[in-house]
Amino acid sequence: MKPDPTLGETAFDPTLWQGRIDKEDPDLSIRLHQVIQDAALETDYKNAPVLLGFSCDEGVRRNQGRVGAAEGPDAIRRALAPLTVRPDLSCFDAGNVTVVDQDLDAAQGQLAQAIATIFARSGKPIVLGGGHEIAWGSYQGLRLAFPQERVGVINFDAHLDLRNPDPLPSSGTPFRQIAEDAQAKGQAFHYCVIGLNPSANSEALMQYARQHNVVWIEDVDCQMHYWNNTVQRLNQFIDQVDVIYLTLCMDVFQAADAPGVSAPAALGIDKHYAIHVLRYLLSLAGDKVRLIDVAETNPTYDRDSITAKLAARWVWESFKVT
Repeated sequence: MKPDPTLGETAFDPTLWQGRIDKEDPDLSIRLHQVIQDAALETDYKNAPVLLGFSCDEGVRRNQGRVGAAEGPDAIRRALAPLTVRPDLSCFDAGNVTVVDQDLDAAQGQLAQAIATIFARSGKPIVLGGGHEIAWGSYQGLRLAFPQERVGVINFDAHLDLRNPDPLPSSGTPFRQIAEDAQAKGQAFHYCVIGLNPSANSEALMQYARQHNVVWIEDVDCQMHYWNNTVQRLNQFIDQVDVIYLTLCMDVFQAADAPGVSAPAALGIDKHYAIHVLRYLLSLAGDKVRLIDVAETNPTYDRDSITAKLAARWVWESFKVT
């Protein structure tokens, strides 16, 4: 089957969706590979999650990182396939957007259009990366669907990714691009970073963040012991926005939990804390969370697929917003 030109460039691949089938209580023991559907065959997703891959690490290459994240989307799909889901879950796979001839701008534009198509078909996009250059394409797609709403970006990341995109955008520039786009349109820039590693961000980036009222929680404070501080920061941020774009860079985690990334973390944040924050966001503001993506899963450097499996658990938890 040919891919839908308004979705991913590569079509739904059923060979990625394999796993065990439980014979005990078969009506209740359901795994994702048993319910996943080809998004190209539907025009109304009825508020179901729609997975879309961004097979690209051109931005990582430009940012002098370890390439390999282009293979991330399919690795996450393989890790998702055997996970158990509720029997009534509907879920779709829209294939992958890919970068051709290092044309990052074109790939990000195609990603934006595919996301807008999913919104137009009443779907809830979850985008699988790919380098964190995914964020500029994701944001543009969200803006096509919600041009006037106050958008808040919550980024689980060790890095601010506020580098100057001039002369060349990369995986280190997407949130600067978002800030500049918001400014050009007379809109506020609402940006929150959870897990920031101050030793991995230059003073120039920190000054830019301060000047633009960026909210952040440092990696050392991302512990359940400081949960009240996390909740207070998030509540204040959520109250200021209408729509939330939630993005996860896998390099925010401890290297032992996520070795398969462009820039492994010497410290990183605890995966349990991150899941608790995700659950809190979805319980408090699930109606505002409209777009979720996962960046920087790099199978080339993964070990026993643990990075892909952690990314898959994040996506699985995100199904609760539907």
